[in-house]
Amino acid sequence: MTDRANFVVVREDGAYELYLSRFGAVGIDLDLLAGPVRTLSTLRHMSADGWWLDDVLCQGAALVDLRRRVLLLFALEGPSTVLRHRAAALELLRRAWAGWEVRWAYDGNAELRAHLGLDPEFVRDRGCAALAGALLAPEDEEFTDPEPMVAVATVGPDRCHVVANTGDHPVREGVALLDRLAAAPEHGVCRVAAEAGIHVDPLRRQVGWWTLGAVPEAYGTPRRWPGWTVVFWQDRWEEHVRAAGGRFRPPAVDRERASAEVRAAAGARRRP
Repeated sequence: MTDRANFVVVREDGAYELYLSRFGAVGIDLDLLAGPVRTLSTLRHMSADGWWLDDVLCQGAALVDLRRRVLLLFALEGPSTVLRHRAAALELLRRAWAGWEVRWAYDGNAELRAHLGLDPEFVRDRGCAALAGALLAPEDEEFTDPEPMVAVATVGPDRCHVVANTGDHPVREGVALLDRLAAAPEHGVCRVAAEAGIHVDPLRRQVGWWTLGAVPEAYGTPRRWPGWTVVFWQDRWEEHVRAAGGRFRPPAVDRERASAEVRAAAGARRRP
């Protein structure tokens, strides 16, 4: 299996260069901590073959816009996708790219194309069927990992379920998600550092959701919940904590320790 990533450089004249790395997705957030000068030097040693990855194959991407001084990125693996490291990783990126606007591409490669004024539909994989993550029981072995690959799903004030974060985000299931959760194992309170989450309020017909990764058509999820109000919290998992009424309580984040760990990981990656 490869970890494919696209890299885009928008030149001062507005033209763009497109690069493909077959093993560049893992650690993309750590590599970008080198800052714009070293990043550009590294990218221009790659071959520009003009191949856009679709939103299934693309595991990470970065766009460096020299005209507008914008860094747009996303990853599906790395410290920026881990709850306890997320804020620290983005803060360090903003320091390394001082004077630049650093943004997360929640819609994946399609968001990079939209930034360029290109059709996002070009990278949509319409032939790939939606894949729902398995419903996990409290004793599932996934919870032995300090950063389990899970999404937390809370319903109303008194139900908490956990879904394996190995398929599509639960929000993409639409209203059918409620039928699937009706028979799901109850967790009472989710105390793990989830990677994504959703809170559904059936009485008010409201949905709030978040992710630390990227979700195809992230900004189009209201279409999957007709008649409901859908709010995308982006990476603000704290909104879920507030909405869930105590049913989602991830471990506290030590920002200083997280920052030191991300810096150490970046340093280790740069060493030969």
